[in-house]
Amino acid sequence: MAQRTGQEDPERYLFVDRAVVYNPATQADWTAKKLVWVPSERHGFEAASIREERGEEVVVELAENGKKAVVNKDDIQKMNPPKFSKVEDMAELTCLNEASVLHNLKDRYYSGLIYTYSGLFCVVINPYKNLPIYSENIIEMYRGKKRHEMPPHIYAISETAYRCMLQDREDQSILCTGESGAGKTENTKKVIQYLAHVASSHKGRKDHNIPPDSPKPMKLQGELERQLLQANPILESFGNAKTVKNDNSSRFGKFIRINFDVTGYIVGANIETYLLEKSRAIRQAKDERTFHIFYQLLSGAGEHLKSDLLLEGFNSYRFLSNGHVPIPGQQDKDNFQETMEAMHIMTFNHDEILAMLKVVSAVLQFGNVVFKKERNTDQASMPENTAAQKLCHLLGMNVMEFTRAILSPRIKVGRDYVQKAQTKEQADFAVEALAKATYERLFRWLVHRINKALDRTKRQGASFIGILDIAGFEIFELNSFEQLCINYTNEKLQQLFNHTMFILEQEEYQREGIEWSFIDFGLDLQPCIDLIERPNNPPGVLALLDEECWFPKATDKTFVDKVLQELGTHSKFQKPRQLKDKADFCIIHYAGRVDYKADEWLMKNMDPLNDNVATLLHQSTDKFVAELWKDVDRIVGLDQVAGMNETAFGAAYKTKKGMFRTVSQLYKEQLSKLMATLRNTNPNFVRCIIPNHEKRAGKLDPHLVLDQLRCNGVLEGIRICRQGFPNRIVFQEFRQRYEILTPNAIPKGFMDGKQACERMIQALELDQNLFRIGQSKIFFRAGVLAHLEEERDLKITDIIIYFQAVCRGYLARKAFAKKQQQLSALKILQRNCFAYLKLRHWQWWRLFTKVKPLLQVTRQEEEMQAKDEELAKVKEKQSKVEGELVEMERKHQQLMEEKNILAEQLQAETELFAEADEMRARLVAKKQELEEILHDLESRVEEEEERNQSLENEKKKMQSHVQDLEEQLDEEEAARQKLQLEKVTAEAKIKKCEEDILLLEDQNSKFLKEKKLLEDRIGEMTSMLAEEEEKAKNLGKTKNKQEMMMVDLEERLKKEEKTRQELEKAKRKLDGETTDLQDQIAELQAQIEELKLQLAKKEEELQAMQARGDEEVSQRNNALKQVRELQAQLAELQEDLESERVSRNKAEKLKRDLSEELEALKTELEDTLDTTAAQQELRTKREQEVAELKKAIDEEAKNHEAQIQEMRQRHGTALEDLSEQLEQAKRFKANLEKNKQSQESANKELAIELKGVQQAKTESEHKRKKLEGQLQEVMARATEGERLKGELADRSHKLQAELDNVSTLLEDAERKGIKMAKDVSSLESQLQDTQELLQEETRQKLNLSSRIRQLEEEKGGLQEQQEEEEETRKNLEKQLAALQAQLVESKKKLEDDVGALEGLEEVKKKLLKDAECTNQRLEEKSLAFEKMEKTKTRLQQELDDLTVDLDHQRQIVSNLEKKQKKFDQMLAEEKSVSARYAEERDRAEAEAREKETKSLSLARALDEALEAKEEFERLNKQLRAEMEDLMSSKDDVGKNVHELEKSKRSMEQQLEEMRTQLEELEDELQATEDAKLRLEVNMQAMKAQYERDLQGRDEQNDEKKRLLVKQVREMEAELEDERKQRALAVAAKKKLEMDLKDLEAHIEGANRGRDEAIKQLRKLQAQMKDYQRELEDARSSRDEIFTQAKENEKKLKSLEAEVLQLQEDLAASERARRHAEQERDELTDEISNSASGKSALMDEKRRLEARIAQLEEELEEEQSNMELLNDRFRKTTMQVDTLTTELAGERSVAQKSENARQQLERQNKELKAKLQELEGSIKGRFKASIAALEAKILQLEEQLEQEAKERSAANKIVRRTEKKLKEVCMQVEDERRHADQYKEQLEKANSRMKQLKRQLEEAEEEATRANASRRKLQRELDDATEASEGLSREVNTLKSRLRRGGPISFSSGRSGRRQAGTSLDLSDDDLDGKASDVANANDTTAPQTNNHHQQPQQQQPQQQQQPEEQQQQQ
Repeated sequence: MAQRTGQEDPERYLFVDRAVVYNPATQADWTAKKLVWVPSERHGFEAASIREERGEEVVVELAENGKKAVVNKDDIQKMNPPKFSKVEDMAELTCLNEASVLHNLKDRYYSGLIYTYSGLFCVVINPYKNLPIYSENIIEMYRGKKRHEMPPHIYAISETAYRCMLQDREDQSILCTGESGAGKTENTKKVIQYLAHVASSHKGRKDHNIPPDSPKPMKLQGELERQLLQANPILESFGNAKTVKNDNSSRFGKFIRINFDVTGYIVGANIETYLLEKSRAIRQAKDERTFHIFYQLLSGAGEHLKSDLLLEGFNSYRFLSNGHVPIPGQQDKDNFQETMEAMHIMTFNHDEILAMLKVVSAVLQFGNVVFKKERNTDQASMPENTAAQKLCHLLGMNVMEFTRAILSPRIKVGRDYVQKAQTKEQADFAVEALAKATYERLFRWLVHRINKALDRTKRQGASFIGILDIAGFEIFELNSFEQLCINYTNEKLQQLFNHTMFILEQEEYQREGIEWSFIDFGLDLQPCIDLIERPNNPPGVLALLDEECWFPKATDKTFVDKVLQELGTHSKFQKPRQLKDKADFCIIHYAGRVDYKADEWLMKNMDPLNDNVATLLHQSTDKFVAELWKDVDRIVGLDQVAGMNETAFGAAYKTKKGMFRTVSQLYKEQLSKLMATLRNTNPNFVRCIIPNHEKRAGKLDPHLVLDQLRCNGVLEGIRICRQGFPNRIVFQEFRQRYEILTPNAIPKGFMDGKQACERMIQALELDQNLFRIGQSKIFFRAGVLAHLEEERDLKITDIIIYFQAVCRGYLARKAFAKKQQQLSALKILQRNCFAYLKLRHWQWWRLFTKVKPLLQVTRQEEEMQAKDEELAKVKEKQSKVEGELVEMERKHQQLMEEKNILAEQLQAETELFAEADEMRARLVAKKQELEEILHDLESRVEEEEERNQSLENEKKKMQSHVQDLEEQLDEEEAARQKLQLEKVTAEAKIKKCEEDILLLEDQNSKFLKEKKLLEDRIGEMTSMLAEEEEKAKNLGKTKNKQEMMMVDLEERLKKEEKTRQELEKAKRKLDGETTDLQDQIAELQAQIEELKLQLAKKEEELQAMQARGDEEVSQRNNALKQVRELQAQLAELQEDLESERVSRNKAEKLKRDLSEELEALKTELEDTLDTTAAQQELRTKREQEVAELKKAIDEEAKNHEAQIQEMRQRHGTALEDLSEQLEQAKRFKANLEKNKQSQESANKELAIELKGVQQAKTESEHKRKKLEGQLQEVMARATEGERLKGELADRSHKLQAELDNVSTLLEDAERKGIKMAKDVSSLESQLQDTQELLQEETRQKLNLSSRIRQLEEEKGGLQEQQEEEEETRKNLEKQLAALQAQLVESKKKLEDDVGALEGLEEVKKKLLKDAECTNQRLEEKSLAFEKMEKTKTRLQQELDDLTVDLDHQRQIVSNLEKKQKKFDQMLAEEKSVSARYAEERDRAEAEAREKETKSLSLARALDEALEAKEEFERLNKQLRAEMEDLMSSKDDVGKNVHELEKSKRSMEQQLEEMRTQLEELEDELQATEDAKLRLEVNMQAMKAQYERDLQGRDEQNDEKKRLLVKQVREMEAELEDERKQRALAVAAKKKLEMDLKDLEAHIEGANRGRDEAIKQLRKLQAQMKDYQRELEDARSSRDEIFTQAKENEKKLKSLEAEVLQLQEDLAASERARRHAEQERDELTDEISNSASGKSALMDEKRRLEARIAQLEEELEEEQSNMELLNDRFRKTTMQVDTLTTELAGERSVAQKSENARQQLERQNKELKAKLQELEGSIKGRFKASIAALEAKILQLEEQLEQEAKERSAANKIVRRTEKKLKEVCMQVEDERRHADQYKEQLEKANSRMKQLKRQLEEAEEEATRANASRRKLQRELDDATEASEGLSREVNTLKSRLRRGGPISFSSGRSGRRQAGTSLDLSDDDLDGKASDVANANDTTAPQTNNHHQQPQQQQPQQQQQPEEQQQQQ
């Protein structure tokens, strides 16, 4: 809602378009449709019109889409009339309901009006875009206006508050609440902006007449207003953050109190903050940020600041959970600069800002402190303390103290303090708590500092305006302690609103004199507030929380139980409806029911901190940090929290000084203070609403807005409004608007408004409870005005209808009258026409018409008109001219006035010009005079300066050097004597010190060696102890003893470090303890033997179980065999069935052929009825043949059917037997599987027990072996230690002798060095003295220069005042004398400097000689050192080799573990896949069963069809018999024609009946065929899918199997490799040896080749070592040369520096000489010029001349000295040249050595190439060995590079390596332990592998079973498909028979066929094509006889095509 300087009209976003609102069409629509609000899921509420009422329900029609809906009457809400559309104050709405409020807000929001009043509230909806309604123009528009005069705005609220404060002298408050992102902070800013503009202080106010659009409004405001506006950016950067809802969300509440004086100007301000969300500093949700300052600092800090604050990148801080999350449209860098500017405006100094930023950086660093859990204990440790060091540096703490305080803080237990080790979780919690507390304290300090800056104590504030910006009511899914605090605050604020609202209502009712019983609706909220805050009887939630915080064993669960127990019966309290894990209790607030989860409430309430660290922070060296933590006494310490979490320390809750304060207590106090201040103010309420969560402009989510209106209390306010009389109208307006409803109630004439309203209401007959009449207004209950509006609209509609009727009548009458006039006019026209026709030929009429125009009387009128027109034109011209004249006169007057003004100005300017000319002339004259004077003075000054210079030079020469030199010599001699004495004493002291040091060093070295040995031993013993502890843990018996031993050993270790004697005692104790351990080992061995016995028993049991399992497996296999045999029998039966079906098909084909021949014969019979007797005889013969054939066919059919039935019976019986056998097999299988499962579970349990026993056994064996090995190692080490001790003692004696010799030499050298150092120190002291003298001289010179300037000024004064020349000269002479004295002193000092320089040169020469001697000694020592280094490097190489081997072993183990995990995953996947296959198999079986049932049903249908067929055949036989009868009676044809015709008719009827039956049968057949086809298609599709799936799964299975097999093989190969490697290490195992013997036979050839390769490699390695040695020698020589060169270069540089110093000294002496000469010249000039004191000066001159002669002599001496110095300089240059030549030689040597190194490298490369060739030849056989060698070569190369690097920094590496050696020793021991553990893990892995193999085999078995079942299913499917094909064939045959058997009659066969064709057309669409085909086929068969045999062949492909076409269609 920021300001925008756009071109948009701001009034569009403030004022409502009333033309749209008062639209009569919408008003009429509202009344006509009876519009109401209906609930809607999408829009919240929708407009609808009532159509019908049905008791409790109403039928409504939705206005948007016209749909009808039935709604309950209670759900309907009334709609306001359109008059109230977009109303500015929603309290004015006549229908006050949720729907109307939402609709009004929505309409206004979509129109760009974001502010709306709701009674006392101002509701603001966030527009999510910039609106031009916050400019200074708008501020001026609202300034001084009342609330009702202007549209709703935050400025209107601010203005009313400001005016009320000034008028009523009452404090005001503006309460802004709402959700995050609703715009609270922005509106708060706008309030402050308005008040700062309106009430800026006296100084800031300049002029209010400045135009409002001036570019810099800040100038209008004073410094205080500027600071008040700048406080917000600072608070936002430290207290605001980006959330999902809001990019700049305030994470704290604030109350800004702006103080005003009596006149209404701002005099100060104060800010209070509430509930800072400090947890955001340590963690944030996804896509959210922490506080802005962290990102601003990291983005905007410069390099210098970053280095000071130890800042890093965004991703390197753990507390920045999401790294760098940018805010769109904002730059953190720019914001940082703005924050810094704001701080400067708020008068923050640089130190304060830097201290704050340090704390911010420290909060980030807290997150980088990482703790780890120690391996054996739960104790936390800090592996790396870099972050802790940075943190302590920033906060001014000691790192050691901080780590101690975090990891093992002191906790009070009873009366004593105990150091308690912290776990990792406790340490992490402590660090996070400290980070939060630090940030919170920083924020509090910042607010305090801002308040300090804004506080103005000079002007006392008369009254104030408070602005509260606090979070609104919150209901989340899970609400915590913070939500309770926020909701509690909002309950209090809502109570305040209710209370104030009804106080205002009561005042209104009292003013109007209405009877009203006062109800304080604030009391409605009191039960809920009591539930939260009541201290006792019963105690509230917060009181119970505080009470629980005092109990040591209290938890969140006990707190919840207590709350449920104490408050369970409270009316506003409910137990949760959700599950326990979601909510603990519920509170019914005014906004709704809220579920609270009480997780960590006790911790949040106590807010505990590590008091040890808090005291450290309080004692910080940084004053700012110490200031932040000054209240360290009031925090909750760790002892309280320890008491809560652990019962071991039964510490009561005690703080150092008094009781601690909980968070809830502090917040309650803060809130009570805030409520007290708010109650004493006049509150103004602003409610901010978020329209949508997408941050989109112009979108409003109705449900979201309704929830917020509920939470904000707007709907609560409306509920309260409805209790009273919310609608109120002034009498005059009521009378004016509603008088139409009571036309005769008010008599004519004047009547008082109140009386008129009373009469109107009597006439309206309203209920007395619905209204109240006041003094100036009439009050109504909600909804009454809407009713009146409806009646008014109905009345107006009636009146308008009547008015329209009258108007229409009038218009109709008018039209009728017009028509009548037209009629009469027509009649007159006709009459005139008739008259004209009569008169036109009359001569007199013609004469009259011709004469009439000539008469003048007729023209007079025309002339008059013309004259009038001319007159009018003239008048117009005159008026224009007069106007122009007036304008010209006015202009003339203006010009005259301007002319006069200009003349006056001209005169004034001419006068000024004349004066200026005069002034200029005077100035020119003055200037010339002054210039002349200046020239004179300058010439004089120059002359006097020349005199001065000459005099000074003479003085300098005359004042001799001799005195100064003599004094210096005396001083130097005295100093030398003193120095010699001091030197003697110091030398004696140094000798003593050196002797002491040597002795101490010897002792120290001895002690160090002993210490190292002891530390090694201690390390070994500690490692052994650690292993023993692990064993003790596993065994569980010797735990306490081991722990005691550990404690003892730790104590002894500490003591051993102190003294050698204590270490020896500890060693004896350890020996004793080892004996104890051996005893324990013996015990363990006994236990192991017992375990072995148990193991043997278990193994026997296992074998028995395995035997049982094998028997069951064999039984299972037998059962499976039986099942397979049954399946084979089934298959045979099915084959028999198929053969039967084939034979049946053949019979059917024969049958078809015969039937076709029969039909042909019938057709011939029909054709040849009227033929001869011969034909009849033929026919009879043929018919007889046909009859015989038919009989044969029938017999065959009967036989065939009998066979089919027999087959069916057999098949059925076989199927039943098979099914019974299958069921038995399944039962048997189920029983077997159950037994198998039970056996498997038993097996698994036994296997687990076996594994456990084996593991225990292996572990105990390993432990025993380890202990034995360790004992042997300890003994060996002890013997080695003693041997080494003896050798070391011998060596120490030798070394002591050598050291004595060296020490004597060193003493001599050091004595000389000390002498030299003393000489140097004495010379340095002399130099310092001389430098100080020089500095004094320079100061004096500066003083002189300042004095000379003064003299020049005085001279200037003298030039102006010529009379005072003589006095100034006297002063000058005095000053000159002083200057001469100073000059003499400076010359003396110069001479001293020259002497000192000579001494220094001599000392330098001596020092150079001594340095050369020391360099030689150093070189000797460096050689010895290098030898030592070589030995160290060898040791290091060995160590590195060991570490590399260890790493290799670890990698192998880790790879094995990874592969094992992968294998487990693969197995799990395989199991899931097999489970899926099983499910699919079950499904397929089910489908197969369904298909079998379908096939059976089809078979039944077929049987029925066959029975029908038999019936038809019987009928056929009857017909044939009749036909034969007819044939026999052929002679009597003529007689029996009549009878034949009758029979024909009857036959035709029968035929028709038969056809209908046939059609029905065909339909049924078609349906069955379709069904069968569909089944076939589905079956085929299913089959194809199943086959595909099976193939895919088979392939997947095969692939997975291959993969698994590959992995298994790889694993096996790896395992075998591992076994080979382990076989070398563990030679004791016989099995492995046997395996090795087997393998050795295969690997002998490979081993030979490998041995040869190894030999070659060894040779190469030897060569490499030689080359390395040569390289090392070359490098050492090169390093020596480089060191010499560097030293030479250093010497050169020092000599050059000396030369430069000498040159500078020369230059300085020359400068001094020139200066002296100048002074002399000036003095001579002065002497020559000065006339007055000549006589005195002459004497002085003589003296000075003598002095000058002396000085000249001294100068000559100096020149000779200079020549000597030049000679020395030449010598030094010569030396430099020689050194450079030496350097060049050494460089050439270095180049040679580098060439040698390059050659070696080439050789190395060649060797590498050879190696690669060898590798290529032997790669296939010896990959492992080559890889190891390559690794070694790489290591050697790396070592070479490392050595080259290490040479440059040898001293550092020595120290590091010493440390590393110790660490590596410890690591090696750790690694040994790890190796043992890894061995154990390997063994476990082997066992796991075996298990996996077993599982694999089982899986393979299952896969084979699945395949078998799949094959079985496939067979069944094939059988089913074949059965279905057979059925389809039978159906086809039936169809063909039926089609052929259609035309049986003799005469009218064709017509019958046509009728059949037509009847078939009436069937389904699918059968149309087929029916037509059948008809066509029948038509074609009728006429011809030759095609009989072709028909079946043609029909078969047609029949085949039809199902194909159907399949394609499907």
